[in-house]
Amino acid sequence: MIIDLHTHSTRSDGLDTPSQLMENAAEAGLEVIALTDHDTVSGWDEARAKAKALGLGFVPGIEVTSVSDIERFGKKIRISVHLLAYLPDPEHNALEIVLGDTVATREARGRAIVEKLAEQIPITWEMVLDHLDKGATIGRPAIADTLVTMGLVHDRSAAFEYYLSTDGPFYVSHSAVSTIDAIGLIRQAGGVPVIAHPLKGVGPNTDPEDLPMDHFQEMIAAGLQGVEVYHRDVPEAARKWLLELAAKHDLVVTGSSDYHGVEGKPNQLGENTTSQEMLERILKLGTGTKASL
Repeated sequence: MIIDLHTHSTRSDGLDTPSQLMENAAEAGLEVIALTDHDTVSGWDEARAKAKALGLGFVPGIEVTSVSDIERFGKKIRISVHLLAYLPDPEHNALEIVLGDTVATREARGRAIVEKLAEQIPITWEMVLDHLDKGATIGRPAIADTLVTMGLVHDRSAAFEYYLSTDGPFYVSHSAVSTIDAIGLIRQAGGVPVIAHPLKGVGPNTDPEDLPMDHFQEMIAAGLQGVEVYHRDVPEAARKWLLELAAKHDLVVTGSSDYHGVEGKPNQLGENTTSQEMLERILKLGTGTKASL
């Protein structure tokens, strides 16, 4: 069974509508797919209906934005941590409130980035909105798409290399729910929290002692139930460490594409997959809503 548990549609920063995403998944030979748009469940109904029509299994999910303050090499830093929440109750009040606050924060951050960019290039907020479906969760990819349309860069990746780089002149930090609180909320909503692409960017010669074990232990103690090990942004140097951590704490191990559309990112549907055994564990753990298989 070919299972991809991390994808995005136009309801957040993907370029396929939920229906188009399901069609592309079927064409790619997938048998089960999860829709995990950023901080929204608005694409679930459309995706589920289309998946059913195509004979695909559908797992509803959310990619929840959170932040953690950790200490690395004697310095305190704030990092963004994305949590894949599988099968949460979409009407859980506390989770709904947090997601709504995050969406509002994302818009404020996006506006601030555009204001910085506008000091040097003729970009407006209205131009960015033209690249979003009504009600879609706003993120930097929409700004990247605007820069592509303006002819300033060839694609999203090029936009992120300079204009939207985290260490570039136009970067604006963002606030969100703490990772520990987010894990608790996902569990309260009957969802299964799995950390998305952990240790992204770790170098090939990284010493395991340099990895943030204390932060992972804190997340596990708070109720983290899985790690997305097989993802193109998780290097081999980190995978062994993560697999050992998962085995020690009996965590679910997933693999996914993080697909954003054919023109969105190089990530292709099914390039990394999750085993049927691990999917079955997620289905048993999740009580907030049902998958359609």
